[in-house]
Formats: sequence, structure tokens, C-alpha cells
Amino acid sequence: MEPKDILKSMNADMKKAVDHTLHEFSSLHTGKATPAMLDGVRVHAYGSTVTLKEVAAVTTPDARTIMVQPWDKSVIKDVEKGIQEANLGLNPIIDGGILRVPVPELTGQRRQELAKTAGGMAEDGRVRVRQVRRDALDLLKAAKNDGLPEDDFKRFEKEVQKAHDDYIAEVNEHLAHKETDLKKV
Repeated sequence: MEPKDILKSMNADMKKAVDHTLHEFSSLHTGKATPAMLDGVRVHAYGSTVTLKEVAAVTTPDARTIMVQPWDKSVIKDVEKGIQEANLGLNPIIDGGILRVPVPELTGQRRQELAKTAGGMAEDGRVRVRQVRRDALDLLKAAKNDGLPEDDFKRFEKEVQKAHDDYIAEVNEHLAHKETDLKKV
């Protein structure tokens, strides 16, 4: 494999690791309602299990409420049950043909737990980035054994380390933002 291809693949994989971490962060609610809070909800409807997005529109009319509007009103009870079974600490209220999901205020202890969880998610992201760096360096070492000049190897090795440092810094920056959001009252 060519060194340029190794670097291109490494950058794509590191970006995926950071994006995955950001997606994980979006599942933690900071007291503000977001449609992403319900991304993991599964609904038993029409004889199978589907995601909430497949059976309903999810919006946030204000900072404390998520509104779920099923495409088909006959599945509203199934959607309510799905949200309750997701163990998100949310209790939907049926209001005509829609569900209103009030987002409770976070307690100080819950904020600390969520900050710790966010820290764990960030560490998982950093570990993924480090694994990609290790794999890229292994491929570069193999290329060196196949005739890549020492000067080129050192240059590519520095590029790998710089990319690693940049992506780790990005994960840390997003973690700091998430922790700041969690500390807001």
C-alpha cells in the first residue's frame, strides 16, 4: 500500500472515530430537549420492531419538550410504550394525535454522572484514534521494509502523529463543550 493511501485511509478512519464519539455525546441530554435523545428508541409496530424515526416525526417545540407525531395515529400507544421501555427517564404524554415528552430538569448528581459518562465516551473515541494511528504506523513500517526510504518514513510518521494529535484535541474540545453544557443550570 502506498504511503499516501495509508494516510488517506488513516484520516478517514480517525474522522469516523471522532464522528462516532460526537454521535455518542448527542445521546446524553443536558437538560435541553433534542430529537437525538430519542434516536435509540425502538417501537413494536406493524408486527415488527422499527426505529422511532420510521413511524413518527420528532421535533422540539421548546427547550423542555420533545414532540413526537406518529405518521399513523393507530401506533401512538406503541410509540408511547417504546419511549417508556427505552429507559431514558422520560414519560410521554398523549395529547390528541401527538405525544409530548417533557424533559425533566437534571439534578446535580445526575449531571455529575452524565459528565463521567461523557468522559468515558471521549476516552473510547481517543482509544479508537490511537488504534488507527497504530495500524497506520504498522503499514508504514511494512512499506519501509518494502523499500520506502528512511527520510520518507520519518516524514510520514510525523504526519501520522500530527493527525493523531489533531483528532485527539478535537475529541477533547467536544468533551469540554459537553461538560460545560452539563454544568449549566
